[in-house]
Amino acid sequence: MKLHNLKYNEGSKKSSKRVGRGSSSGTGKTSGRGHKGQNARSGGGVRIGFEGGQIPLFRRVAKRGFNNFNFRTKYAVINVNDLNIFEEGTIVTPELLKELGITKNLLDGLKILGYGNLEKKITVKAHKFSATAKEKIEASGGKVEVI
Repeated sequence: MKLHNLKYNEGSKKSSKRVGRGSSSGTGKTSGRGHKGQNARSGGGVRIGFEGGQIPLFRRVAKRGFNNFNFRTKYAVINVNDLNIFEEGTIVTPELLKELGITKNLLDGLKILGYGNLEKKITVKAHKFSATAKEKIEASGGKVEVI
């Protein structure tokens, strides 16, 4: 296959609607904009949420309560099966995982989740562990240490 042989699938490319081209097209004369008024003008129309000068809904509705979204604790997440790359008896720390490129950045801490199986006996140091991750690490003969 060569680049000059590539073609789009049938029906995947639609030609744009060419407005203002006679009456047979259905979008001639006023080009589907109606007669006069703000929306008929070039650059016309109103911004999103504008209600003709009436106080818009987003300003009428009260802002209530506290939302912790911006202040939440964000954990870098890793699964138990990702720890199989380490040799027997290794002490796995968040810094070691970052150094090896397994986690991109540590955010507010490291959390180990229980997806997969662990075949090696290793010590894992992290900020949080899921219940299944703790079980699987200890079942393989390893240790869990909360930092």
